[in-house]
Amino acid sequence: MASVPDTEVRKTPLYDLHTSLGARMVPFAGYAMPVQYPAGIIAEHNATRGAAGLFDVSHMGQAILRGEDPAASFERLVPGDISGLTTGRMRYTLLLNDAGGIRDDLMVTRIEENGVPALFLVVNAACKDADFAHISAQLASDVELQILGDSALLALQGPKAEAALGELAPECRELVFMQGAEMTVNGAPAYVTRSGYTGEDGFEISLPNDAVAGLAQRLLDHPDVMPVGLGARDSLRLEAGLCLYGHDIDETTSPIEAGLAWAVGKRRRETADFPGAETILRHLNEGPDRKRVGIRPDGRAPVREGAEIRDGGGGQVGVITSGGFGPTIGGPVAMGYVDSAAAVAGTTLNIELRGRTVAAKVADLPFVPANYKRAS
Repeated sequence: MASVPDTEVRKTPLYDLHTSLGARMVPFAGYAMPVQYPAGIIAEHNATRGAAGLFDVSHMGQAILRGEDPAASFERLVPGDISGLTTGRMRYTLLLNDAGGIRDDLMVTRIEENGVPALFLVVNAACKDADFAHISAQLASDVELQILGDSALLALQGPKAEAALGELAPECRELVFMQGAEMTVNGAPAYVTRSGYTGEDGFEISLPNDAVAGLAQRLLDHPDVMPVGLGARDSLRLEAGLCLYGHDIDETTSPIEAGLAWAVGKRRRETADFPGAETILRHLNEGPDRKRVGIRPDGRAPVREGAEIRDGGGGQVGVITSGGFGPTIGGPVAMGYVDSAAAVAGTTLNIELRGRTVAAKVADLPFVPANYKRAS
């Protein structure tokens, strides 16, 4: 049942579909979004791990960079090797501030338009207006940013995603993890990437706003596909050990503190020509003072963002940045930052939870192994 006043938030092209399916709608990043459907968060989570879940991610920002060498221009803002991408390959990267903090995390895919290289960007919903203003201001004069305000985005995630989407677009079967291609899906032109943010195999499908409801309904007609809301999306990405911007990473965290050193390209480490390079390379070479870690609390009660992490002597060594119940794990899971000396798997810690202390241990990430389809 919809509960968000029309005047306060924006709607994605799937708003009417969500409400017709009985979704509980909540305001999120300026949009009315489904947090769960009648089946509930655990059922949606388990459906994604075991079959396929369909997510509306149309609130995220989509844009194309085109012009004279857009990859070189974009590298002014991020630490990834964007120039090294070949057509159809994508990369997770980070918009950085001058102190080496993370302005946002995003996906970049190299595409071609009439044989001319361009970049397809997908950024977080809450950051997209600031991201696009920042990118536009920093580009070379011969590169332009086109914001795709008329494109929706679906994510189909889970081990049966390929079978479901393959009935409508057989070419999707040829893609491997972090690869994309143009194809016709349910009669509409689409750009499909084999990617997602759940730790499962799956796809993200960008297509025109006026075609997305038809595709969503067609996918939901498949017996293995269930609609999934924000609640299960969060538990899935938490079990997968993936950062949530504004919680696990923000402008005060460096990629190395966040365990994202792999997002700093080898060539870029040598050229050191990205924002905050001095700080980031120092963290890389000497080690940061704090690190993001996985945490397994004892018992069944989840620990939440902001809870203090203490060592055996009672001294605070960190703070929880994400926490919840992991349905696949069958217990609470969390992530947080701790002093580097405490960031060793198996280290015993205490979490201050609503006036009581919960014992916990540092755990390796991810909590649930990734299930991506990689090149053989």
